[in-house]
Amino acid sequence: MSCEELERFLAAEFPQACNPESGLSIEAVWERGCRVRQAFRASSLRPGGTISGAVMMALADFAMYVAVLAAIGPVPLAVTINLNINFLRKAAAGDLTAQARLLKVGKRLAVGEVDVRCDGQDEPVAHVTSTYSIPSAGGNIRPIA
Repeated sequence: MSCEELERFLAAEFPQACNPESGLSIEAVWERGCRVRQAFRASSLRPGGTISGAVMMALADFAMYVAVLAAIGPVPLAVTINLNINFLRKAAAGDLTAQARLLKVGKRLAVGEVDVRCDGQDEPVAHVTSTYSIPSAGGNIRPIA
């Protein structure tokens, strides 16, 4: 799926989360990966002026979902079955980007990793590994070899 196809699909299937007010956007999609952005919102800050871990986890999960859908097509019931996050350094106030890379896409599972970064910082602020369950959907699933 292309960026435009993914944005239309997500807006239709998940309007509560994928709308202009959410600050989420898909910047790029490629075979086995994507880059997404979470625009800065003051409500994302926790005490101490750092972006909350929950915001980084949600962005990483969104990145994995986008990467999985880009690989297998519009399968809304693909779901997270595992997400592990390591917070590496303080996430300063500002936009976050997450770059997902699929390590394996099979008939029933997709496994990947995500680096979360703050704009203007060279090093990631979090590293995520995640596994998605892909529901059986007959001929609609196109695993990557």
